[in-house]
Amino acid sequence: MSASDLPDELWARILELGATSSLGFRDLCCLAIASRRLGRLSLHPPLWSALLARDFPSSSSSQQQQQLPPKSQYKTKFERHKLQMAKARCRAVFEAESQVLACKKRLVELEQSMRKEGERMKAAAQELENLERVRRASVALNVWQPQVVRGRQKQMVQQCTVPVDSRLRDLNMELKVCKQQIATYKNVYNKEKEKLNEYEESLKRAKYHPLQDSHTDSKTCNAPNANAFVSGKGAAIRMDT
Repeated sequence: MSASDLPDELWARILELGATSSLGFRDLCCLAIASRRLGRLSLHPPLWSALLARDFPSSSSSQQQQQLPPKSQYKTKFERHKLQMAKARCRAVFEAESQVLACKKRLVELEQSMRKEGERMKAAAQELENLERVRRASVALNVWQPQVVRGRQKQMVQQCTVPVDSRLRDLNMELKVCKQQIATYKNVYNKEKEKLNEYEESLKRAKYHPLQDSHTDSKTCNAPNANAFVSGKGAAIRMDT
């Protein structure tokens, strides 16, 4: 006895058992295309009732929808679920893009802060160098030197209008604070760079369309709660029959 000799009732029961376990609506559409007999049997309401109960167990239906055939109910809920998945995907992409933009903005702000502290440290170091020369000149005035050298050193000391020792202490402290601040900024910057890499990976995952992957297995494609419902191309084959 060949498979074609089996009665329709047995084939219908086989399809129904498959629908309650692992047979997905895409598999059902493929079977309907492959065999005219299976295509006719795939229209039986008990088969779609089983798929409806398995794929949308907690989904509520209006009284008007409950009066429709199981296949029509399945199509309505499928389209609604597909729309919800598309909206969820858009929200995920928007959220990931917002995180990437915010992280890039923080990185720019940190770069500006580090640049500002670097300029401040450079100015303090230059002033410190000048004051060191003034301090050495002030000490040298107490030692005998040629008049020409002594005159230049005296002029340098007279041009300084701030207390040298006090200002030197302030500048050394300012340099120390600048170095600490730059180190803090660099630490935060590196962490933000790591976050940016994570956010960009999240954005790639959010934009990724699973049906574009040729290696997606049939089990994933047949699961109504998978992202495959965003497209639902397989359903269009027989869903409107």
